[in-house]
Amino acid sequence: MNEVMELFNTSDPTNVSTSVQLLLLLTILSIAPGILILMTCFTRIVIVLSFVRTSLGTQQMPPNQVLLGLALFLTFFIMAPTFSQINDQALQPLFKEEIKLDEAYKRASLPMKEFMSAHTRQKDLTLFLEYADMERPDSIEKIPLTALVPAFAISELKTAFQIGFMIFIPFLIIDMIIASVLMSMGMMMLPPVMISLPFKILLFVLVDGWNLVVKSLLISFQ
Repeated sequence: MNEVMELFNTSDPTNVSTSVQLLLLLTILSIAPGILILMTCFTRIVIVLSFVRTSLGTQQMPPNQVLLGLALFLTFFIMAPTFSQINDQALQPLFKEEIKLDEAYKRASLPMKEFMSAHTRQKDLTLFLEYADMERPDSIEKIPLTALVPAFAISELKTAFQIGFMIFIPFLIIDMIIASVLMSMGMMMLPPVMISLPFKILLFVLVDGWNLVVKSLLISFQ
């Protein structure tokens, strides 16, 4: 701790540079949750899983902690090749002092750019490039993260809502059938959700719904 304080109190240019790098590193660690959410597949996964719970109508089952935990581990599973590239190309050389921090940042950003650009719609990326009056880059390396990250985020939101819409359809049909049956029987005071919930859960279990949802998510990132 004393060594860290000495770095901030010294006027030596080398130590000042090290202090700035340390501050930048602490800043990156503080915004790590935002990086995880907006620069990985976490956004799409957690939204789709939330749609599953909403379409079933099971309120808080599964609990938020379970959905977030499942989304987190699926994110690490899908992002494993990208994280491995970052570790091999940037982190390990940096730890071995073979490259400097700025070079490590450039090497680490490239795998993330490749992943995000592969799942970003051109329309969304063009929106931010045109708004910032940026020229259209001729390679992935030249795409600025300031434009790529929000473009990737809104592309993920659209894809997640498209998948969520497809999940809603069979459960909506069940709700409509149950409501029609209750109305024809004159049982209009009985909430249709109370009757349809067991049928929706039964359908979801019979078709092995969690397996199908996770499989669809994995395929969507291939």
